[in-house]
Amino acid sequence: MKRLFYCAALFLFGFSQIKAQNIEWMTLAQAMEAQKKEPKKIFMDVYTDWCGPCKLLDKKTFQNPDVSRYISEHYYAVKFNAEGQEEIKFFDQTFTNPKFDPNRKGRNATHEFTQFLGVKGYPTMVFFSENGDPIMPVVGYQKPQQLELFLKMIKQGDYQVFSKPEDFENYRKTFRPRFRG
Repeated sequence: MKRLFYCAALFLFGFSQIKAQNIEWMTLAQAMEAQKKEPKKIFMDVYTDWCGPCKLLDKKTFQNPDVSRYISEHYYAVKFNAEGQEEIKFFDQTFTNPKFDPNRKGRNATHEFTQFLGVKGYPTMVFFSENGDPIMPVVGYQKPQQLELFLKMIKQGDYQVFSKPEDFENYRKTFRPRFRG
């Protein structure tokens, strides 16, 4: 009986650990402030409210325990609505969405920061260095193992040695994913 109690307790503890691994999203301002205390790269999810693949990314990829754990450990995670009205201060510039219409349903005006980042489709995940400089975007829905390649490549700095497109393709071919499905 005592053994059963311990097994149940361990199971519940393990389950709570899985639940506790949700990504803690923050604003870009919070991430930039956190970088001053503990430098880490930033992972930004640029989404819109109407975007189906964005919702799928939230539900399928960001809820994956391996993905959420890796992002939480190695990055500051930022959610940014590409058509929202949040004011973004990025280095010496301020970005807003002056054409935002709060009464509009569905698509809205594109935020100036979305344009600054060069985002052309949703979802787009943008990686930033420990200094806040944009590194690269990843456009479109990514399954956990697809996103793993970019998360690890950026975290480890492997992208810095690529000098031509073939370098990335060779990296992709030899990469062995470890995240579960």
